[in-house]
Amino acid sequence: MNLDKIIRRPIITEKGLRAKDEHRTLCFEVHPEATKAQVKEAVQKFFQVKVEAVRTANFEGRMRRRGRTVGYRSDWKKAYVRLRAGEKMIEYVEKT
Repeated sequence: MNLDKIIRRPIITEKGLRAKDEHRTLCFEVHPEATKAQVKEAVQKFFQVKVEAVRTANFEGRMRRRGRTVGYRSDWKKAYVRLRAGEKMIEYVEKT
């Protein structure tokens, strides 16, 4: 798999920002078929940091309704990436 397509976007939530501040852990939405090794390699390549550990979680798409129409959102995968001690923390750009 191409490293450019592994990391889809950072997840900027209260829980994600707390993990970033307290545990040096970043949250990303990643490609559902990406492995931990591929996520680690992609983060190290794009952000020039050393990664200590990667944890992943799979989420099933939830049912959503709009009137009589019923559909499902896509399945997705989240990766928690912990940086090594002494590495510079990545700063996200906030929407203004």
